[in-house]
Amino acid sequence: MHNTDFQNDFMLDSEHSKELFAYYGLAVYYGQALEQQLVNLILLTKMSQGKVVTEEELEELYERKMSSSLGQLIHEARHHFTFSEEEISSLNELWQQRNRIVHHYFKERIHETFSPEGRTRMIKELQDFKERAQELELVLQQYIGAWMAALGLKDESAAAWVALERMHAARFQERGPDEEL
Repeated sequence: MHNTDFQNDFMLDSEHSKELFAYYGLAVYYGQALEQQLVNLILLTKMSQGKVVTEEELEELYERKMSSSLGQLIHEARHHFTFSEEEISSLNELWQQRNRIVHHYFKERIHETFSPEGRTRMIKELQDFKERAQELELVLQQYIGAWMAALGLKDESAAAWVALERMHAARFQERGPDEEL
């Protein structure tokens, strides 16, 4: 019976650990989705200014911006786009929290992973980050959609945007599960 209790406890710990890692993955994913929307906002800004018109120019700028850090993207987007004070505060908080999650999370919190209470606290923190990043990412999507409609992009620019979206989708589908995003 003691062995069965040990196996049940191990199973619960194992499932709880899997849940923690799943929420970690979701937090990282939504951090990257936020980065993607900032890249889109910057690209749209350049297109609206007539600085990027062709598919090649858009693809080149896209590649450069996708290699930028979240902090660089926030700084550049703020330079070109007016956010509310609340949105600026959220962007900065999410940027700092995203950096902690990606670069230091398990190093700083390793001891918490050994107890159900610690893992539960970590899951709650990751859920909160995911929800806040997801909400802000949706706000940015709405800004982009409204801005594209208001600008009435010229045919060539609109075609370049569509081609870029296709290219991004195709690259994502071509990557294997072990390739870095």
